[in-house]
Amino acid sequence: MGRGCRHLSAVLRSEEMIQDPTAASRPAEQNKNSHDEANTSRAVNQSEDELGIASSRKSVRQRKRPHEGFENVQSKGAKAGRSSASRAGGRRGKRRHAEAVTLFDVLSMGRSAMQAVIGDWIEAYGTRRDSSLLDLISFFIQCCGCKGVVTAEMCEGKEDRDVMSKMVEELDEVAGLQYKKFLAFPWILTVTWPTDIDSAEYPLTQPGPYGRWFHSEFCDFVAALVAQCQRGVMFDGYLMNSLICLLAELSDSCVRAFRHTCTLAAVKLLSSLVAVALSLSGAIENSHELHRVQKTKTTRRRSPLKQQRIQGKITELREKRAEVETMMDVVFKGIFLKRYRDVLPEIRSLCMEELGLWMKLYGSAFLNDSCLKYVGWMMHDKVPDVRLRCVLGLQALYGDPALLPKLDLFTSRFKDRMVSMTLDKDSEVAVQTMKLLLLVSKTSDGALSDEDYRRLLRLVYSSQRPLAAAAGELLFARLLNTEAPAPDTKINEEEARERQTSARLRALLHFHQESELRSHVAYLVDSLWDGGGALLKDWPTLTSILLQEPSSRSPGLTRAEQVVLVEILVASVRQASEGPALAGRSGAKKVMSAREKRSQLDDCTKLTEHLLVVLPDLLAKFSGSCDTVASLMKIPQYFLPECPEADTPQAASRLMAEMGAALDRPAGPALLEAAARTYLSLCGGGAPWRSVARTARDSLVRRWVDNLTALLGDSLQGESPRFPADEERTADISATLKKLSAFHNCHDLLEWNLFGLLSPLLSAESGEGGAPPEEKAESQRLQLRLFCERSNRCLSHPDHSVQQQAFVGVCDVLTAHAHQLQRWDPSSFGPLLYTPGPRLQRALVTFVGAHVFVGADCGGQSADSEAGRPEELHRRRNLLAAFCKLIVHGVLEMSAAAEVFAYYLKYNDDYGDIIKETMYRTRQMDKLGSAHTLGLCLQQLFLRLRGEQGSGGGAHPGVQTFTGIKELARRSALTFGDLVKFRECVVVVHRNGIEFVFQEFSPTPDAPTPPYLSYLTILSEFSSKLLKPDKKIVFAYLQKHTAERVTDLQEECWQPLAYYRASLLAAAGAEDAASHASSERSPHRPGHSPSSGQKRKGNKSSGPFSPVDSEVSKGQKSSFSPSHKDADPSSGRAEPPARRLDFEGSVLGEDTVDVEL
Repeated sequence: MGRGCRHLSAVLRSEEMIQDPTAASRPAEQNKNSHDEANTSRAVNQSEDELGIASSRKSVRQRKRPHEGFENVQSKGAKAGRSSASRAGGRRGKRRHAEAVTLFDVLSMGRSAMQAVIGDWIEAYGTRRDSSLLDLISFFIQCCGCKGVVTAEMCEGKEDRDVMSKMVEELDEVAGLQYKKFLAFPWILTVTWPTDIDSAEYPLTQPGPYGRWFHSEFCDFVAALVAQCQRGVMFDGYLMNSLICLLAELSDSCVRAFRHTCTLAAVKLLSSLVAVALSLSGAIENSHELHRVQKTKTTRRRSPLKQQRIQGKITELREKRAEVETMMDVVFKGIFLKRYRDVLPEIRSLCMEELGLWMKLYGSAFLNDSCLKYVGWMMHDKVPDVRLRCVLGLQALYGDPALLPKLDLFTSRFKDRMVSMTLDKDSEVAVQTMKLLLLVSKTSDGALSDEDYRRLLRLVYSSQRPLAAAAGELLFARLLNTEAPAPDTKINEEEARERQTSARLRALLHFHQESELRSHVAYLVDSLWDGGGALLKDWPTLTSILLQEPSSRSPGLTRAEQVVLVEILVASVRQASEGPALAGRSGAKKVMSAREKRSQLDDCTKLTEHLLVVLPDLLAKFSGSCDTVASLMKIPQYFLPECPEADTPQAASRLMAEMGAALDRPAGPALLEAAARTYLSLCGGGAPWRSVARTARDSLVRRWVDNLTALLGDSLQGESPRFPADEERTADISATLKKLSAFHNCHDLLEWNLFGLLSPLLSAESGEGGAPPEEKAESQRLQLRLFCERSNRCLSHPDHSVQQQAFVGVCDVLTAHAHQLQRWDPSSFGPLLYTPGPRLQRALVTFVGAHVFVGADCGGQSADSEAGRPEELHRRRNLLAAFCKLIVHGVLEMSAAAEVFAYYLKYNDDYGDIIKETMYRTRQMDKLGSAHTLGLCLQQLFLRLRGEQGSGGGAHPGVQTFTGIKELARRSALTFGDLVKFRECVVVVHRNGIEFVFQEFSPTPDAPTPPYLSYLTILSEFSSKLLKPDKKIVFAYLQKHTAERVTDLQEECWQPLAYYRASLLAAAGAEDAASHASSERSPHRPGHSPSSGQKRKGNKSSGPFSPVDSEVSKGQKSSFSPSHKDADPSSGRAEPPARRLDFEGSVLGEDTVDVEL
């Protein structure tokens, strides 16, 4: 094989990889083996079985049957453990049998068996070095998942040019094999494997627990090997050189399995060498300490011989450490510097992870600017996991104060990159980077500028809670963690703590005012909860600051600061009671631990005990601010009913009195809603204050009803009821109605008969709200009809706000009525059967078209969204949602949804989610009815366009272009996802479209084509959703309508029909297309079915849907209704047995399905 190489003549088998441990008791045999090994030249051709590839195959079986494999290897591990223990006890001669185990098998035996077998291998290495080294080489090749052949040759010199020229990696495309020849001195190894190994799975990439298990065991093996070799064989100048050479060559391969596995082995080897170097450094320090102790002894007790021994040991340890550092340098420069920027992200990730560990543990060799720059560069990697490993490694470095002086240059150079990574698209990278910058700010003064802090602290309002919580920790450490004032004899400890809390709160208020996000106090509190929860849960201090009156010693808070502090108080109470569950913020912990639940219960108890007493004073102080009172009114909703201090009725009575006083004053909608919800919370459950709250609520409602009755007086009685002309009186009526409306939404107010009192306000006529009948159901039905009729009149009121309230009221009442019908107990009074009349339904549809789908549209966005009016858009979305609920609950006919579906594409950005959900719900209710509605929608849009073109007028908002209608049809067709599930729906759309175009059409010289023929171009967008048998059926139905009316398809006027026919024939086979083409050229005879020719051929193209004309005779109907067993076998799969379906909803049979086209 060239100069300097010689063959070996014996074959090394896998059973010889770990020799029988009893061989140590037979020295004569060992000498003979070593003599043969030294003087015999052997050529080693190791196939799959010879190099333990059978073990690799067995590992594949183990992956399929993990439990069985582990049970087998446990017995082997026990035997290996017993063999190691017997050898350690000096009883080797008593063992006569031992099981031969390969190194690859050791991975599945556990750590104890692994150490025992590695010890056996080290003993075998001491007697037969070359063969044992081949065992180790084969182990790493097997771990790569290699399923090829390995050939080993002995090499005597590294410098031979002949030898180095053969280190190649070739690909034989003809044979389908790949070759790699490399030097692992003293061996030249040639590995041959199939070319598809790079795409195959290897152990490190196995999915599931096996891959993680193999990764852990493989790393443990490398660490255990180095740890046990450091006692001697590591420093023989042979083992480590060969191993590093092997890993360097394989990690440089173009094959992913070799490169990934051996790079992992190399970096773990370097980590183990770092551990060895650290242990040597510790031993050197101990020896130095012993040497110093000897030097401090007196001359009489000093032992020069012992000093020399210690000095010699120090020299030896230093030499070993230098040798280990040389090995580390070779691995770092020869493997790491090539692989840290590998194309495989997993390799880059593990390189960065191990580099951070090296710099942390052995900073004297690795913690320098030359190594830190690699971490800085890889923070720009495109894979999130690589960036994450860099950040985690830097966290360990910045967390150690002893390492900070070596990080100054890195901080100044890569600070901007770290700050920008807080906005990383990967949330985990952003969170860990924020934690890293928190360490930087704590350990390095002046490293971050004021602009950097401004950018970082704004992230407390982030939508990701982990990132916001990390930014909250930085905010608390930077601005809020002020030191307590110096102790003063004039103030006590409690006052000093209150001053410190006041200073922190002022800093928090100043930060919130500078952020200019005034409506996000709850998010700020949530961000600070983990790091500054003690400050936010100090409710006694918060309330004392709010109740404190300004004085000369303490100027107090401004009005704006008091408002923000009240919001902070309310948000902290909500956070303590409900936890971090905010709308629009994700990443919060959903399941609370038992410890967190106990802490939450304690917090709720504390806040209830304190705020139940203090809240009336706060309501009294801020009674002049409606918004502040509305915020404070929410606090009782979070009270804990089981609080022991809540049994005092005096505190509850004071609270009810202050809440009632706040409602007696002019109140806005926010205050009324908060008060209604608070009374609902206090009146429910088993709270001790329930009776007091109910009495106070009933007193309020009774007072309002009496006041309203007095205000209305006789103005609405008689034949011509009118509102009073007094504006002040009208304002009082309006204010009282708002209060009653807010409480009516949360409480049951039937006992006050508000409908009878307020129904005259809906009409200008008298007498319609007369006394109800004796039956309760009949009374409620009459009230519902009366309300809907009078609200219908209000829909045409000149005031838009009245129209909107009437629409919302009708929708809410009818939706509640539909829900009540599902839950009504017929044994009580009977159902409230009421169906809105056609007049009311048309009025509701007209209102939606006039008040929701309005404004010029461009690019899918309405004028409202372009103008930036979110409140108006929100109002219109509510109106549309209320209308769609009526359709979904079956209150309105499904055809009313056609007006909504028409704007799906035009207003997709504003209402697309609502319209799409309505489509989905209507299909769940009635698939065929929904398909009818979709076809009706497209036809209405087409008719509007034709009418607009015929009139020649300007563009109307409800008219869409032909291209827009066609695109709407395409987008609607995409909603039919499951073709088998919705095949009837698609057929219905085509049937309705064909009938729409050709209904009552008879050609004349002046009008040879139908007036709506161009609609077929829109209908063709649904052809791709037809199954192959259904396309043929729809085509036959089209033929029935066009056979005697179409003269020549080549004429330009018939191009839409030709286009539609082509879309139906697109998926049909060549034979079917030819037969259809021939049938087009010959006119059909009277009484002859267009598909009769197909039936004579065996009816191969028939499917479960068969077109049947409802007016055709039974004989003709049979020609359109082939049985299911004649389905087309070329359709790719058998169609499921379909139901016999009538589009009117009647089930006709089970074996076949007839679609009446």
